[in-house]
Amino acid sequence: MLDFLKCAQTIYFVSFYDINQRNTKDKTFLRRFALRSYINLNMKKLFILLAVVFSGQLTIAQEGVPVYLDYLMDNYYLLHPSMAGAAACGKVRGTVRQQWFDQEDAPNLQTLSFNTGVGENSGIGAILFNDKNGYHSQTGAYLSYAYHLQVGGGFEDLNRLSFGMNVGMVQSRLDESDFDLSDFDPIITGVLRSDSYFNVDIGMSYFYKEFYAHFTVKNALFQNREIYSEGFESTNQRRYIATLGYLFAPRNNDWQFEPSVLYQRTDRTAEQFMDVNLKAYYDLNDDSVMYMGLSYRQSFDGAEYLDGDNVQEQNLSLLSPIFGIKYKEFTFGYNYSYQFGDIQFANGGFHQITLGIDFLCRKDRWSCNCPAVNL
Repeated sequence: MLDFLKCAQTIYFVSFYDINQRNTKDKTFLRRFALRSYINLNMKKLFILLAVVFSGQLTIAQEGVPVYLDYLMDNYYLLHPSMAGAAACGKVRGTVRQQWFDQEDAPNLQTLSFNTGVGENSGIGAILFNDKNGYHSQTGAYLSYAYHLQVGGGFEDLNRLSFGMNVGMVQSRLDESDFDLSDFDPIITGVLRSDSYFNVDIGMSYFYKEFYAHFTVKNALFQNREIYSEGFESTNQRRYIATLGYLFAPRNNDWQFEPSVLYQRTDRTAEQFMDVNLKAYYDLNDDSVMYMGLSYRQSFDGAEYLDGDNVQEQNLSLLSPIFGIKYKEFTFGYNYSYQFGDIQFANGGFHQITLGIDFLCRKDRWSCNCPAVNL
């Protein structure tokens, strides 16, 4: 029998802390999984655990690249395929994210992305990622193509509409090798289970001088996946992501300010969250730019828990300072996410580091202050 810590860790990983970044699975299977595997746990702790399970918020790893704060590290391409080749330079970005350093099997994510322009109007790219969350993990790869269309203005006036598509393959895995098999359960096989599936993302972007907007549909195709329980999983893993932003550049000032918002909605479960961001750029010299900022994430869905005799609900809320520097063709970025709320699984926060290099840079075409395409 798994001890309570690992049980709670697994349930918390896929339910409470990543609630707005996960796709809900069939509740019947999840209840059977939790109850049959952990029925002889301490009853008081089990009751608290089941308050989370039966709230309907128990979720499994989000399919595809999870939405964290990578995009604020000069990498909107990671979320929006229409950004492939949008910038003046080709870009390679690598990100490592780790949650709760003091906990075994805590969620961690690694991504490696590349994109560059091809000719005047096209862009290509590729993404590799590995996402591990307790006993659940996924590995995937995407290839991207984008087309950029100037819709008005002169040669140096940014007024552009972009369309893009990702084509990808993802392998999801559930490691049951450490599960207790002393009590027979036909659902639990005691082996490493995996399933691979194909899907596509489609999106569009619009730039007008210092204003930008992106919209992307993730996992646009309905696909069968039977890794967790045959016949129980939904074929709908679709997510919608929208981003808006504007860059303010005061005259005779080395500072530039970029407020932005990001909104995500999961189609099947209607789970939603929003990021509100403020990012500032400072020109150190002709070769270097420093940026810093703050991001606040608020989920609109909560997980229930028992506080004495009262049932409480807590939504996921994260506050994340960010910092980065760009020196010539090299980029470094770091952010730390702090979680608010009465219920905390661990005292440690979420750390993320991004490293990058630019290549095949072209002369800045646009006359605007627009880091997404000129930086």
